Amino acid sequence: MDVLYRAGETHQGISTYTPRLLSIDLQGSLGSLSSSGSLYNRRPSPNPSSVLTWTGKISRLVSEPHKKNIFLQSIDEEEHEKERVVENGVEKCIPPNQVEDRDRVECLESDVHFWTDFSKVHYHPRSLYELHGSWTEIQTFDNYGIGREVFAGGLQGEELNERLRFFIEECDHIQGIQFIVDDSGGFSSVAADFMENIADDYASMPVLLYAARHPGAYMDLLSHKQSISRMLHDAVSLSKLSSLCKLLMPIGLPSLTESKLSTFLHIEDAKTYHSSAVYAAALHSACLPFRMEMPGPTADSSYAAGAIDINGIVQTLAGQAHQNMITILDVAMPAPSLIGEHGSGCFQRSVHSLTPEIAEDVEDLQSVESFSVLGAFHSGGYRASISEVEDSFYSAYQQITNPKFLHLSAAVCPLPIPLPFPSIFGNLVGQQGELLSSPIPGSKPRGSLDVSSIPMATRLRSSNAILPFIEKRLGNLRRFGICRGAAGGQLLQSWGLERKSWKIWGSHYLRWLCCLMTLKCTVTQIRFC
Repeated sequence: MDVLYRAGETHQGISTYTPRLLSIDLQGSLGSLSSSGSLYNRRPSPNPSSVLTWTGKISRLVSEPHKKNIFLQSIDEEEHEKERVVENGVEKCIPPNQVEDRDRVECLESDVHFWTDFSKVHYHPRSLYELHGSWTEIQTFDNYGIGREVFAGGLQGEELNERLRFFIEECDHIQGIQFIVDDSGGFSSVAADFMENIADDYASMPVLLYAARHPGAYMDLLSHKQSISRMLHDAVSLSKLSSLCKLLMPIGLPSLTESKLSTFLHIEDAKTYHSSAVYAAALHSACLPFRMEMPGPTADSSYAAGAIDINGIVQTLAGQAHQNMITILDVAMPAPSLIGEHGSGCFQRSVHSLTPEIAEDVEDLQSVESFSVLGAFHSGGYRASISEVEDSFYSAYQQITNPKFLHLSAAVCPLPIPLPFPSIFGNLVGQQGELLSSPIPGSKPRGSLDVSSIPMATRLRSSNAILPFIEKRLGNLRRFGICRGAAGGQLLQSWGLERKSWKIWGSHYLRWLCCLMTLKCTVTQIRFC
């Protein structure tokens, strides 16, 4: 199903296949890629000297374009390798310059500065948007207040609304909108203002939000004032964004290098190229149910099963006992065999959280889970069928008391590892992503030249394990914002946030706590200081 991609056509009649995507970033963040993409002819910039109404001196400032790395250069050459010339009546191919795959891999590991440096995809001219403004460094766009200036004038907000409307109106049937937001800085308030407009225009459309952060977002701050700003930003961001979506998933650990994923992965926290690959793989797997064909007379359940749309997953996770819309994302990458050395249930225990600051090993009888499994192996080393995946799961869950409800989606196809994927796999990962009993000789991390695909498993869960995450932000909001004489009161006001809003946000947190702690309490029973 073309859920994430759209078919189109250029003015020259050339067929195109581009993502259903609206990307918003700072000016200068696209590297060597133009904001209009590469599929359509760009109009030449007007020559200032041709403006006859001005007779004074003209100064023209043009920034040097970013040079494409070896990987992107080789992609361009591949697209032109079918160019043909006629010599003496015979068609001949023009061979491209030969670039070894190993050179491309080394280039990506050492020469990635923008996300476009490893992107092979063509983008629609309406997909890529750079915010106009004076921000040249991401460090200056680091709090909730500064992002609110983007929509203050109205013009940029109107243009973004028009771009989104273009993609929505060309859909025959739209499930909802998936947002991926770096909520560690100003983009949190940009997203909030944008989502408010969406709520006005598309009130009944479910919005699914992934609040993602890279390891660098957790770096130690130099001053006490900066620390207070960061803590208040986190508290305000979560409360505001959660009020504008149906389901919110915080994603991003302080360190992937030191996480449980490091058993089979070699990740350098300093490289967002590495961490983004892990999070992208997890999100790709988690949204598998949305991309499946719904059950029907023509559906083939031998390759995939467990389809559910965005509204269905919202009702499953946020509409059950806890009424909790802040969801935990767990992942197994690569996933082990369904029946491992330690017997039934080891597959379910192999997933580890990508959501920070949660409680470990919590027994929650009211928890709700949605599992997605891609290309799992059976105990014999062969790909498990859909029925074998289902039988394995239901057998394992009969032996435990939680979760209260489980939704399972499964696909026979594993996660492919294309060439841009970073070299992050350890020497216990085989060519098909199988976990080996003995390491492969050699100490170098393995990538797309060594591993062609991997089995994946992701779990979305609504559980009271999220309590520490919520309690920390409520505590910081009360301590530095709501309490009389709090150190961050003036800071919140400088962000354009009124005092009455602070207590509303605090009420949001208290409602979550009451639901998750299964207490018969109301917000009025808990007073602010």
